Amino acid sequence: MSTTERPDAPAPENAPEDASPTAGSVRAVVGLLVLFELTSGFLQGGIAPLLPEIGRELDVPDADLTWVISAQLLAAAVGVPVLGRLGDLHGHRKVLRWSLVSVAVGALLVALAPNLPVLLAGRVLTGPLAALLPLEIALVRDRLPLGPARSAIARLVGALALGTLLGGVLTGAVHALTDDVRLTLLVPAALAAACVPVSFLAIPETRNPARGRLDLPGAVLLGVTTLLLLSGVSAAQHDGPTPASLGLLGLAAALGAVWTRVELRTAEPLVDLRALADRRVAPFFLCAFAFGVVYFGGQAPDATFLAADPAVTGYGFGLSALSISLVALPAAVMAVVTSSLTARIAGRTGYVPALAGSFALITASFLTTAALHAELWQLVAAKVLAGLGLGLALGAMPTVIAEAGDPSRTGVTTALYNNVKTLGGAVAGGVMAAVLTASTAPAAGAAPAESAYVTVWLLCAVLSAGAAALTLTARRPARPAG
Repeated sequence: MSTTERPDAPAPENAPEDASPTAGSVRAVVGLLVLFELTSGFLQGGIAPLLPEIGRELDVPDADLTWVISAQLLAAAVGVPVLGRLGDLHGHRKVLRWSLVSVAVGALLVALAPNLPVLLAGRVLTGPLAALLPLEIALVRDRLPLGPARSAIARLVGALALGTLLGGVLTGAVHALTDDVRLTLLVPAALAAACVPVSFLAIPETRNPARGRLDLPGAVLLGVTTLLLLSGVSAAQHDGPTPASLGLLGLAAALGAVWTRVELRTAEPLVDLRALADRRVAPFFLCAFAFGVVYFGGQAPDATFLAADPAVTGYGFGLSALSISLVALPAAVMAVVTSSLTARIAGRTGYVPALAGSFALITASFLTTAALHAELWQLVAAKVLAGLGLGLALGAMPTVIAEAGDPSRTGVTTALYNNVKTLGGAVAGGVMAAVLTASTAPAAGAAPAESAYVTVWLLCAVLSAGAAALTLTARRPARPAG
């Protein structure tokens, strides 16, 4: 039996006084969690439009700017399942607070970084951004019945999408006013710092933490495997398929096999691989990986394409950070709308058809972008399609995965969803960088060829189409009792 109380079960008669919070207190708590997701989205959405300016400030080539995104995703891929499990064991509120501290320190380091290595170190410290939503979902499921919990999760995902929208627009506006990329980056750093004291207010702790321990060997092996994998991708990006890069990739594969064996033999694994093999959830995790590739992997190439000077490269529009964020604004608005309406849409169609439809929209967006990108309105129209699909996918996937998993492992299960999604983005960052670098002339300051961007968009279209087909193979998750 589960070691924790069902989230939708009635509170026992001898439950502590705060076990059944009033409606007002529930709204207050969800409101605070919404604030954290707004800030998380702000930090995630605000970095992409500034990438060209960061490259000019620190003298970083366009192809290497993808690692500014990938560094944060790497840290998330390694740390998020650990943070999720620690939350299950020791309290989600406690781990949420420490995650916010790390994000605040990392955001400040990013703003003040004198060079690329320090900037990447700051991005690594912001990795726990991806752990905030799983920890919040676990708190919501612990405190609310099924119906209100679904609504609260949709609200949190909508806040994340809204924060992403505001991050892109407001950071672009601040940069346009100040013409100072460091001062602009201090704005999200200040927001992250403000969330730390707020986390010590009315947020309740998990009522019944799970029993068990952290799978430390599994966590270490997962971290080293991920690091070797991305190091091999990075080496291949710069030097091609050399013995060194192939050796790193081979070592990552071997260590991944060891990690799989360890997890299968561990009584309380960090990642329950047998549960992942269940057809009710396995396709959704594969879709989450594909989603991470298309969502995170396309951010840096899109920004550098829009910022490219057409007089020099033959493509692009020479846009500023503010203009880049405004181009993405309609898509972000659509993502906010569809993510907030996920429960209503999926209630009519079912979650599986809704997810398949979302990936079909994303596929159409990338195919349109690959074929039509000579005019700005063409890119805006294509991104609107992507926004519709991305918002719906963001809202539906965590709900499906959370309800299909064991309530005593909600934190680590939803963290694993974010982990798979961010791992897809981290791997995509290296692959996209390798595609762009392969077409770049060796001359200093040379830009990638236009065909390289088309290749990136077609790869994303193929992955999205595959995810749409894969979603339809999933068995419908069992409805929770009650």
